[in-house]
Amino acid sequence: MSAASLMFAAWAVEALFGWPSWLYRLIRHPVVWLGAGVRGLEQLLNRTTWPHVARYVSGAVASLLAICAATGLAFAISLALPETPLGWAIEALLASSLIASRSLYAHVAAVARPLSAHDIASARTAVSQIVGRDPAQLDEAGVARAALESLAENASDGVTAPLFWGALFGLPGLAAYKAVNTLDSMIGHRNERYGAFGGFAARLDDVANLIPARLSGFAFAAVSGGTSSLRTMLHDAHRHRSPNAGWPEAAMAGALGVRLSGPRIYGDRTSAEPWLNTAAPDPSPDTLKRGLSLYVRAMVLLAALLAGMALARSVA
Repeated sequence: MSAASLMFAAWAVEALFGWPSWLYRLIRHPVVWLGAGVRGLEQLLNRTTWPHVARYVSGAVASLLAICAATGLAFAISLALPETPLGWAIEALLASSLIASRSLYAHVAAVARPLSAHDIASARTAVSQIVGRDPAQLDEAGVARAALESLAENASDGVTAPLFWGALFGLPGLAAYKAVNTLDSMIGHRNERYGAFGGFAARLDDVANLIPARLSGFAFAAVSGGTSSLRTMLHDAHRHRSPNAGWPEAAMAGALGVRLSGPRIYGDRTSAEPWLNTAAPDPSPDTLKRGLSLYVRAMVLLAALLAGMALARSVA
């Protein structure tokens, strides 16, 4: 069986069942295990008294150790599993744990429900689970905008990119990407503690998401039913602070006819980000529902592409 068919099966399992709460209570989750390893390496190797270069190098070493450990374990599992339908099914089940399509939908839907009922307090609580900005400063439009941005960016980071690297290199490629992305989320921050130590991880994550972010943007544009999404993405994606996140975010902004990004507050700091789709209105609670629908259609399109790749490989 091809890597593409493995990823299609893994995506189908995750989309249908996700990671059950009872299983999380029993054994947690592979990303939690990975995060614990990254945290241990960071505590061991991140010395704030060291010079900038030394901290950058130690962060690179920590990052490479985490990536090699995750990739090596996945490679060993792939080798150990028998080349039978049962072995393939087990590998697909394991791979499904490193994809986040269902959980992403659930987290954003948890924001959309109270927002639609104009329960701003509950909506702020829900959105605080998926964004880093201060939810107390957000009105309805701000909550909807934050949730939509998280939906667009994490569609790339949590679904498209894992499937992309898994389709290329199987379970080891999927595990390697997940290690890179986890490192970036934990230590790739521009602050005093992580600015030097996490610099290598942040740049590596930018490289790993270069193609998947653009694939996600084009997927949103393809299922949007018009040309506004594509035009907005091509015009505004480069304005985003991230070399990658602007692509799916701008595509979603154009598809929904709203503006995204813009200034936001992190703790006591205001980040003056430019707007995407500047002339459009702010999103509403209904926009968030439409964003979830757009997300589902885009992910189904990507799954169909994977299925097509698997079918082409099987008949080649």
